[in-house]
Amino acid sequence: MTTRTNNSTKTAKDAASKNPDTSKDSIESWLTLRHTPGVGNATFHTLLNTFGTAQATLNASYSQLSAINTKIAKAITNQSKPDISADLHWLQADNHHIITLFDTRYPEKLKDLADAPPILYIRGDTDFLAQPQLAIVGTRNPTAAGRNNAIEFSRYLSNAGITITSGLASGIDGASHEGGLQGLAGTIAVVAHGLDIVYPAKHQQLAQDISENGAVISEMPIGAQPLPGLFPRRNRLISALTLGTLVVEAAQKSGSLITARYAIEQNREVFAIPGSIHNPMARGCHQLIRQGAKLVETANDIL
Repeated sequence: MTTRTNNSTKTAKDAASKNPDTSKDSIESWLTLRHTPGVGNATFHTLLNTFGTAQATLNASYSQLSAINTKIAKAITNQSKPDISADLHWLQADNHHIITLFDTRYPEKLKDLADAPPILYIRGDTDFLAQPQLAIVGTRNPTAAGRNNAIEFSRYLSNAGITITSGLASGIDGASHEGGLQGLAGTIAVVAHGLDIVYPAKHQQLAQDISENGAVISEMPIGAQPLPGLFPRRNRLISALTLGTLVVEAAQKSGSLITARYAIEQNREVFAIPGSIHNPMARGCHQLIRQGAKLVETANDIL
């Protein structure tokens, strides 16, 4: 598909490339800054670029901080610090990880994003984040053929060494994770809420299986609920983590096409499986193909 370069994506890489003395930058300082009211991803990067570390930001004076933003200056220098106890408590469990932008385990591909998450919450094996990945996404209401395609493509590609990344939603997402788990390279689920919950609830066992042969990750802190507005933001992470995105079945207006659009903006590959002209769940794929997505009939077309 036609791609375009995002010239604003230097921010996260610039912050990470400074290589500060992270021994003086505790996870508590990152979490405190992350939970400070008004400090979103972009502001977090600005503060890191200015002060070098999260701890140095928290130690900065009001006058230093107000040069960036007076509201942020007031929030950071407020005597009442944000409560990070839920995150720290969650971190105590086995296979629970919180990694920062400066952590060597942080996925390099995510740093392409101007608003790359400063912090990632991970349940499972962080080594999977370094694997070559393909996003497989699609409708929550697939046909039987669409579901089978998601499983078979995912299993084949996983056995070929490609970790399957998706969003743990019902339908194609869940089938893609199932297929990924049946292969050698496992699967990664990117969710739009805190990792203290599983959504949808019916995927409790699937989420557990993924955490044992892959990873479940989120940029949202512990306790964050799965609000509708968070899912499109989650989709940008799915596409950014991967080499490309395969859309299996999708309506013309769907979250899967949002993921594909993000993939285009991030200069990733986009693939689509064609379907019957009588299947409304094929129309989104046909739309992508008309726009230049690569038509695939077999997993080898992707490899």
